[in-house]
Formats: sequence, structure tokens, C-alpha cells
Amino acid sequence: MTNLNSALLTRLDQMNANGHQQLLCGGLKGIEKESLRISKDGFIAQTPHPRTLGAALTHPCITTDYSEALIELITPPFDDVKDSLDYLRNIHRFVYEHLDNEILLGASMPCGIDGDESIPIAEYGSSNIGRMKHIYRHGLWHRYGRTMQSIAGIHFNYSVPKALWPVLHKEKNSSLNLEQFTNEAYFGLIRNFQRMGWLILYLFGASPAICKSFFKSRPALMMQFEEFDNGTLYHPYATSLRMSDIGYKSKNQANLKIDYNSIDGYVSSLSAAINTPYPEYEKIGTLVDGEYRQLNSNILQIENEFYSTMRPKQIAQSGEKPTLALKRRGVRYIEMRSLDLDLFNPIGIDEDKARFIEALLLTCLLQDSPKTSDQEQQVNNANQLAVANFGRKPGLELNKNNQKILLKDWAAEILESMEPVCAILDQDNASKPYSTALEKQLVLVENPDLTASARMLEQMTQLRQPFSRFALNISTEHEQYFRLNQLDKLKEQQFNEMAAGSLDKQQEIESKKQLPFDDFLKQYFLQA
Repeated sequence: MTNLNSALLTRLDQMNANGHQQLLCGGLKGIEKESLRISKDGFIAQTPHPRTLGAALTHPCITTDYSEALIELITPPFDDVKDSLDYLRNIHRFVYEHLDNEILLGASMPCGIDGDESIPIAEYGSSNIGRMKHIYRHGLWHRYGRTMQSIAGIHFNYSVPKALWPVLHKEKNSSLNLEQFTNEAYFGLIRNFQRMGWLILYLFGASPAICKSFFKSRPALMMQFEEFDNGTLYHPYATSLRMSDIGYKSKNQANLKIDYNSIDGYVSSLSAAINTPYPEYEKIGTLVDGEYRQLNSNILQIENEFYSTMRPKQIAQSGEKPTLALKRRGVRYIEMRSLDLDLFNPIGIDEDKARFIEALLLTCLLQDSPKTSDQEQQVNNANQLAVANFGRKPGLELNKNNQKILLKDWAAEILESMEPVCAILDQDNASKPYSTALEKQLVLVENPDLTASARMLEQMTQLRQPFSRFALNISTEHEQYFRLNQLDKLKEQQFNEMAAGSLDKQQEIESKKQLPFDDFLKQYFLQA
């Protein structure tokens, strides 16, 4: 066991001695899942977001991400992840009742794209907040292109059980008040995840191949890949090309030094990026011929433009800046963003995966978490890129504490450190779901050929199918699953009411007197 893990064991022993170990259970879990709507022949949908699903601006569970065709399904948070997954399954059922000759692509990497212009940018109506959301996406187009914005993933939201905080606070004998202690602990969790989060890409990465059409807008990027077949590029040992550097290829994002050592440092470093002009974006222009091309010409338009594997989150009030919500009310939960869609599962994620992630996040919380330097952040990023591109390569070494270590050995260490956490989460459950989930991942560490990324490439080879055909065929099977397993009438009624309520809410927002948009935008950015 490493020193970090012995600190974890000491903390767990202390909790056991005081009878507090059960307080680790019952943290809230919510899931956000993006999926590209595609036609039955595999091309990105050109139709608007179906009105029968409700208003993307105001619906709590069914919205859109970058594109009008990139649907986002959001569950409320539940203390049992089975409930989160059941809710996600029900949203899928409702969506499929309202898709006309379209299906949801089950893979993270998009297919059926014919250059940037084939990707319709999401629309949110005529209100100021709706216009702001649309213009922000226009800015992303001008800065990065639309194609990479059509990549889909799963965000796993987790909040530590409320009753655990006073106990950890007391046992650590902290001089901070409870809110300060909570913020500090959440940032400790994030730093540890940045160190160990590459494991998610290895175990659950499911984007080892990409359609050649993905590169139509940026053909130069094709050079870094091998050809799988006439329509597909890949890396033979890739796990998650979604999490590689083919996404935000932007020097200014690569050079951003966001501070994860404290909530104040995080808010101030992110705010600085939102307020610092960037010459390349100034050339694009903001308001050109009466039309907005972007919200501003700064390094980041808003907080969400900064891509990170994990975000500290607080629920923002309508029109409130996310950094301001954090500053005012502290961290409420974390959002883990590095999970690919599991093409082999109709909802993109299964119970074992979700339980493993919960246990890993608690392990990150309970271990000591030293402050990170810029150099360590670079090392963490390099480890992640190595695993994204070559994670299944035999003998792959990563950098741990400035020493080389085999991925396999480090992964085994992390899984071992999770064992006591899983045992506590299992409580008196005879089926031991957390320990079972952990054991299943150990098998993947010992045999990389069993990972989703390896299985995808193997099946594509056996079937002699390009990635697009393979993904389309499995996505069609998912559609049949949902058509055969429809919603019960009560749940259908609840979702219909939610859809109708969201349309009413958007209409209400739009019927109110609006500030001139320029003034609205100024007021938004002046919030402090």
C-alpha cells in the first residue's frame, strides 16, 4: 500500500471505530447522457428537436447540447444508482415514442456527418437567455468547428452524503468552518481524480475508431491515425479517442492554468480566462453586421467552454454565472465528464460501471490529496492522453510521482485501495454489488482484450464492418429494445406533463418584457 492508501485506511479505521462507516453510503448520483439523433440510414438528423419532447430551454430532463440533433437526457439525483439508471431508461423510452424515423446513435464518436455545415446548431427560442445559449454555440463553431462539438458522452454527477461532512470535519480536527472544509475536500477529490482518472478511460473507453467523415473539416488531423478500412481511422490500442487531443485543438486552452488547489483559486483563474482578450478570437469579431458571432472575444466566452474531466458544481439560479454560484454557495456536487457511451448498452451505462465510479470517487475523497503544481497537471494530462490513445498497448508505462510505472501495476494499486470502500458500500447486501463491480474491473486490467474498446475493434474486424455501419447496426438494436419495452401509462403521462410544462415555461419567459440583448449580456458579465 502506498502512503496515500495508508491514509485512506487510517481514515476508514477511525470511521469504523466510531460507528460512522455507514455514512459513506447514499451519496446522490445523477446521470447526463448525450446522444446524436440520426436518420435510419445513419446521417445526422436535420430536423428540429421534437416539440413533443418539450422545450430544450426549460425541460429539466430532456434538452440539447451543442447541436439541435445532439439530445441530452438528464436524471434527477438518487441515492441508489439503480434508480438513476431506471429513470434514464424511462427517458429513453419516452424519447423513442416521439422520434419519427430517427434513432439515437449509441456511440460517442459521431457518424453520418458531412462537414461542419451539416451539423445544425441548437436553438433555444427568442428570449435573452435562449439567444445567449445559441450565440455561445456559434462562438464554439468559429473557434473550434462544429464537428467536434457533436461528440457525445456521459456525465456522472455525484454529491457526497450530507451526513458524512460533519463527521469528516470533526475527525480531521479541522480549523476551517464546515462549508470551507467541504469545499476543500471536494477539491481534494478532484485533484486525486486528475491523478487517477485515466483509469476510467482504460476500463470504460469505447471510442477506439473514428469515421473518416469526422475529419472533413480538419483533414490535417487524419495523419495521426492508422487506416482500419476505407471509411474508418483508428489507433490499434486506443481506448477513448473522444478524450484524446482531437477535440479542443486550441493552444489557448492547452496553456490555461486553472487552479484546483482551492475554490477561490479555481474561481479566480477561471474568471481571469473569461475576462482576458485573445487576439485570434478578436479577429473573428463579436458583433459583425448586426449579428453576434460569439459572446465575446476572450480566451473563454463562459465557464463551460473550459473542457475538464471533472467540474465542481453548484446549482446556478436563472441567469447566474456558474463561478458566482460556486463563490456564493460553495461546491454542491462534482460532475465527472470522462465517460464514453457504452455502445453495447441501450442506455450507454450499466450498474457495475456506475457503482465502480461511485466507489472510485469516494476513494479519491478519503485519500490525502496534496496540492498540484503546473508541472503535475501537465503530467496528469500526459497520462490521460497516453491512455486515451494507447491504453491497451502491452507494457505501457505512465508517470506516477515522477517515476515510470506500468499501467497494469498502477491500476491494480488503485483497485486494491478501493476494496475497503466497496466493502462498506455493500453494507449487509448479500450480493455485494460494489465488490462485484470492482472484481469485474480487475479482470479488465488483467486482460485488455475484454475492454469495450478492444471488443468493438474485434467485432468490427470479424464482421468486416466500418465503424459507421457497426455503430448504426447496434444503435438499431437499441431502438428495437425500447420499442419492445415501452413506458407504462402513468410514467408516460408524467413525461407528457413535464414536456407541456416546459413549453409553457418557455412561452412565459418569452412573453415577459426583455432588456435589449446587448444590455442583458453586459449585465450578465458584470455579475460579481
